[in-house]
Amino acid sequence: MYKVLKTSGRAKRAVLETVHGTIQTPVFMNVATVAAIKGGVSTEDLEEIGTQVVLSNTYHLHLRPGDDVIYKMGGLHKFMSCNKPILTDSGGFQVFSLAQNRKIKEEGVYFRSHIDGHKLFMGPEESMRIQSHIGSTIAMAFDECPSARAEHEYVQMSVDRTTRWLERCKKEMDRLNSLPGTVNPHQMLFGINQGAIFDDIRIEHAKTISQMNLDGYAVGGLAVGETHEQMYHVLDTVVPYLPQDKPTYLMGVGTPANILEAVERGIDFFDCVYPSRNGRHGHLYTKRGHINLLNARYELDNTPIEEGCNCPACRRYSKSYIRHLLKSGEMLGMRLCVLHNLYFYNHMMEDIRTALDEDRFDTFKKDMLESMMEFDKDDNVGKYDIAKGWKKG
Repeated sequence: MYKVLKTSGRAKRAVLETVHGTIQTPVFMNVATVAAIKGGVSTEDLEEIGTQVVLSNTYHLHLRPGDDVIYKMGGLHKFMSCNKPILTDSGGFQVFSLAQNRKIKEEGVYFRSHIDGHKLFMGPEESMRIQSHIGSTIAMAFDECPSARAEHEYVQMSVDRTTRWLERCKKEMDRLNSLPGTVNPHQMLFGINQGAIFDDIRIEHAKTISQMNLDGYAVGGLAVGETHEQMYHVLDTVVPYLPQDKPTYLMGVGTPANILEAVERGIDFFDCVYPSRNGRHGHLYTKRGHINLLNARYELDNTPIEEGCNCPACRRYSKSYIRHLLKSGEMLGMRLCVLHNLYFYNHMMEDIRTALDEDRFDTFKKDMLESMMEFDKDDNVGKYDIAKGWKKG
């Protein structure tokens, strides 16, 4: 059950009750692609840093260890010892990312494994069966993510097929949830709005899928080549046509600035690999902006990554020491940086929720974006743009 607690313009403060616990929104989902976050981060670590939801990848888990293995181990929650809600994507994004190794047909998509090249097939029914085996809290519908640069005619054809696939997903999930032996008979299904950057396709698709009474709705096909301005325009255009009494999820986004802008436009759920990927390379998020810990200026810096931060890295270790670990190729350095970034994201979302609770989100957003511009240019990590986030200088 989803309940909106408060609104500020189009921004929503809400809760989603699931079989695996309550999710407070807006929320950032920590990306554990193969049931683990790269950088040596454990399930216990995720609990300590305030993680609410974990996101895992259907395609990758189907290949390794195999969804049949996860099913025999009692589902993904037991397999990775996680007592928090888990969302699994459908494998649909691989239709986009593995473009050179796939063929799209009405029945589904023919792949070649990125691991060993063997032939694979995944359609709506197969995706639902894999996700049912995994037993995630929330399953995503199988879709195609057309390129932002695709022609209108192709995008319309793709979205029409995605709608037909969604109908098949819903039918198959209803069947799977009714079977004895299903890992999670209360598995939720989120549909995905597509349409590249074409307003007319996006709006009509949103209207169509909104009539299907799904558990939630995602906006997909963004952060895949379009500009930030185009992304915000799509959100302005399409979110009003999605059900306001259901959670809304912006897939694969993004920077702190992206998140603040999207919350203002009515988004509840976010996921992105930025905090973990950047952390592994010593690029760290703080309330004053972004720092590159590999820079020589931190060699003798005895202060934490961010003063006042209560993450495991900042509570005990200095920039100097963590930099040394990174320079030495020690896994502990990556681990501490990833933990800091994930803590930053999770607690940024907590601050956003508090600001919405206290009717001060507009001021909070303005102040946070301004404070994040106060980085030192000597860090050579790029230029911060209020609307876009970080870009190379």
